[in-house]
Amino acid sequence: MSPPPVAHVRRARDLIDRCYAEPLDLEAMAVAAGYSRFHFARAFRTAYGEPPGAYLTRRRIERAQDLLRSANLTVTEICHLVGFTSLGTFSRRFSELVGRSPTAYRRDHETPSVVPGCVLMRWSAIAEKRRAADEP
Repeated sequence: MSPPPVAHVRRARDLIDRCYAEPLDLEAMAVAAGYSRFHFARAFRTAYGEPPGAYLTRRRIERAQDLLRSANLTVTEICHLVGFTSLGTFSRRFSELVGRSPTAYRRDHETPSVVPGCVLMRWSAIAEKRRAADEP
């Protein structure tokens, strides 16, 4: 017996949650679900109430909020760590979803104990090497 349709869509959501910082397009998400792009987009929206691209962007912004509160990194570094390639797009989407710019958010939420940026950058490089080694 095949898994219910929501299980297929959940596999794609899990992929987004796990690999949000990597370049993910609709095709890669649909492949994870075992659907065509268009069927997947409809099924994802039905299951989660938003399109897969909006979910991916929201996950990236949520992670950026965590980093802005706790990491000693520039906004540009955070932008790239969470999967955006354009600082302008990142800042615009952040402002749309959060209601203020990344810099203003940091100013209002920064905690005194921050993770050194060099630690996060090194962790990111190690994670990238592991992903590359796992690819066939």
